[in-house]
Amino acid sequence: MSEIKTPQQALQYLSDQHAEFVDIRFTDPFGAWQHFTVPVHVFNEETFENGFAFDGSSVRGFQSIDQSDMLMIPDPSSVFMDPFTEHATAVMVCNIEDPITRERYSRDPRYVAVKAEQYLKSTGIGDIVFFGPEAEFFVFDQLAYGYGPDGGFFSVDGEEAPWNSGNEDALGYTMRTKGGYCPCSPSDKLRDLRSTMVTLLEDVGITTEIHHHEVGVPGQCEIGIKFGQLLEMADKLMRFKYVIKNAAAAEGMVATFMPKPIFGDNGSGMHCHQSIWKNGENTFYDEAGYAGLSDTARWYIGGLLKHAPSLLAFTNPTTNSYRRLVPGYEAPINLIYSARNRSACVRIPMFSKSPKAKRIEFRAPDPMANPYLAFSAMMMAGLDGIQNRIEPPAPLDKDLYELPREERANIQQTPGSLQAVLENLQNDHAYLLKGDVFTPDLIEAYISYKMKHEVEAIALRPHPYEFFLYSDN
Repeated sequence: MSEIKTPQQALQYLSDQHAEFVDIRFTDPFGAWQHFTVPVHVFNEETFENGFAFDGSSVRGFQSIDQSDMLMIPDPSSVFMDPFTEHATAVMVCNIEDPITRERYSRDPRYVAVKAEQYLKSTGIGDIVFFGPEAEFFVFDQLAYGYGPDGGFFSVDGEEAPWNSGNEDALGYTMRTKGGYCPCSPSDKLRDLRSTMVTLLEDVGITTEIHHHEVGVPGQCEIGIKFGQLLEMADKLMRFKYVIKNAAAAEGMVATFMPKPIFGDNGSGMHCHQSIWKNGENTFYDEAGYAGLSDTARWYIGGLLKHAPSLLAFTNPTTNSYRRLVPGYEAPINLIYSARNRSACVRIPMFSKSPKAKRIEFRAPDPMANPYLAFSAMMMAGLDGIQNRIEPPAPLDKDLYELPREERANIQQTPGSLQAVLENLQNDHAYLLKGDVFTPDLIEAYISYKMKHEVEAIALRPHPYEFFLYSDN
């Protein structure tokens, strides 16, 4: 699949795979894949030029109804076979264009990633940026929820959960709260499911490296995948999430990338390893620097930490994200950097002394992020740090949760709500506009949608715990 570049090669692939249908997909601004399915005979070389029409006003964050006509243009290099369909179905990811001007669409997240890579090269700072995301997720046996004027609830369950230890049919081997990190079976009841997921990921072109149970109970998992360039990695992360959710569904289970579905236990993050390379050399490495970091890497960290209050609008884009970014539970809320220390917002992995392995790990993001926008925004914040030589706070090699109060008071922390980061994005986004990578209309539409449909929607609705607190006063 990686060798497919041209429409002719993609068409040959469809023939070789005996595809009956082609699923054409694109990503909305909020990170959800959208799709249409067409018979394979519809595809020919002209399809890759003329594309498919769709209603942009029916996609959240896209067009108004008076300018709704849009085009999806398939990218031949993105083709792969869907492993979950009854009929042989190939998938192609599309770029979005205006049907009249044939210009790329400014609110297409994939176009943002394309422009981000182009901008990096234009700065002369580097020619490649690598990302290695670690998207954690939960797998439940049951997930139910409902909300209306007459009430609301959610319910999750899993065989591993500590609350199931007293069931009449219990057989033991449940996990303690925060006790899920790497126990063997029979406590780890998801090993075979994760192995199935790994097999499917490899089948769709994603190289995997490890899988294991994570700290959260029940059912928190991690599957490590090989790093890649920005656009390539964003494409693969969309594919990754699709495989994880469908593999779980095939077993009668449900996978969720919500950052904090379980109260009192660890949430799911998406730690993002990052490095910039130029002419085949890692610009982040300097043997003489702290933790082997170059000035370039340190300034990149400075940009991430300076812009974090607005950057998190893209890397931690839900109200649920801020149930995770709280003290404890390994949450990286302290805007500081450190070698090895997982309580810092930026960690420097120290597993290898190789210059090629030197990278920084931004630990705040979570897997609800739209990868095209999140990766691009992180790189833009880092580049701003390099361009302006922004010095981060001095590294701190202590457990930041155990610091004395007076010392802890001097450390800035991540904002505490989606509303706060959206307001920060409103006031701090000039670094994103460089090179026309992000555009004002995209940022405005993003903030407007999030404020109305998430922040305000949550604020207007009574919470079940409010009844526990107040109903009898």
